[in-house]
Amino acid sequence: MLTGKKVVLGVTGSISAYKMANVASMLMKLHCEVRVVLTENAAQFITPVTFETLTKQPCLMDTFERMNVVGIPHITLGQKSDLLFIAPASADILGKMAYGIADDLLTSTVVAATCPVLIAPAMNACMYRNPIVQENIIRLKAFGYEFIEPEIGHLACDVEDIGKLPNEEVLVDAIVKKLAGQESARTGQEAAFRDLSGIRILVTAGPTRESLDPVRFITNHSSGRMGYAIAAQAAKRGAQATLVTGPVQLTVPEGVRAVSVTTAEDMYQEVMKREAMQDIIVKAAAVADYRPKQVNTEKTKKQGGTLLIELERTKDILAELGTKKRPNQCLCGFSMETEHVLLNSRQKLEKKNADLIAANSIREHGAGFGVDTNHLVLITREGEEDLGMLSKEACAGRLLDRLYGIWKQKQVK
Repeated sequence: MLTGKKVVLGVTGSISAYKMANVASMLMKLHCEVRVVLTENAAQFITPVTFETLTKQPCLMDTFERMNVVGIPHITLGQKSDLLFIAPASADILGKMAYGIADDLLTSTVVAATCPVLIAPAMNACMYRNPIVQENIIRLKAFGYEFIEPEIGHLACDVEDIGKLPNEEVLVDAIVKKLAGQESARTGQEAAFRDLSGIRILVTAGPTRESLDPVRFITNHSSGRMGYAIAAQAAKRGAQATLVTGPVQLTVPEGVRAVSVTTAEDMYQEVMKREAMQDIIVKAAAVADYRPKQVNTEKTKKQGGTLLIELERTKDILAELGTKKRPNQCLCGFSMETEHVLLNSRQKLEKKNADLIAANSIREHGAGFGVDTNHLVLITREGEEDLGMLSKEACAGRLLDRLYGIWKQKQVK
């Protein structure tokens, strides 16, 4: 599959460096030519001999060591290859790359590279969430570097959190897709429009369910189609799309990471776990505003007269996201109204500190829940854009266009 392709693997100091041996092996089985650049810290976790045995090529570490390599390694590696893939990428390498520091073979190779660079960070969750690390990632994206988002899982520090390097199959699949995309562009075949490449987008979709007892629950008519359409379009355009979804009868779009939830509290927890790592957040879910204050452990029996159910407020996810929003992060909410659509939606924009509210009316035929079309009005502080009645896929594309524009503008301030 990768005959004639040349990939440089840049491996840095992380416990997950062991995964890269299998990545190298898998690429070799696809007939790819693989060269490995190992940092000094990475060599504390995995030896050069491992990679030399797998790739049949010298494993490079020292900028000035010749090792029978043709040309100047830190120049030729990134200019004669099809892809430079850095994984696991430590906080150290991200900082150096973001500011053009070239003090070893790998960073010098990055600075001199003319081929695409794909990066897969892996580190402790607190390190990954550190605002400096996140700023470095944003800076690198602005320069055109692409990222594979780390996963939530069991880390070496014995916690379940963000920072885990994805498994080898995911990494190799990303490499194959990247190289395939380049080949498609070179041969003039139809290539996907990937303007959102590397941007991390989280979308919520569908309803939530709030239990009254083991049999009954409170919910709404949301089908999840709008949120799923947004996630699908984002993935097609190259974004690292995560979908936090309530209970729906829909198939997860290709290329989208899905997290299933049931209650408003479930959705709150899953969104808050991930919000700090996102570039754009789209709250398209119809989250319950209230839940029963008391959930009966047994089925509620019929009785004479009126049954009163006391409700309590659920957490306002969009409002909390607004309080946590970083200056370079873009936040979008949805507003489903029955009256005073624009007035209520603009008030929501201000109150929730969102960058954009996608408003629509449930009263309009062809818009709202359970249909294939929607009529969105995109409301920002600068004005309003009425999209008219469109398919939900078309609405998703237009919405992402606006959000990408807002996000890009924030990066240059």
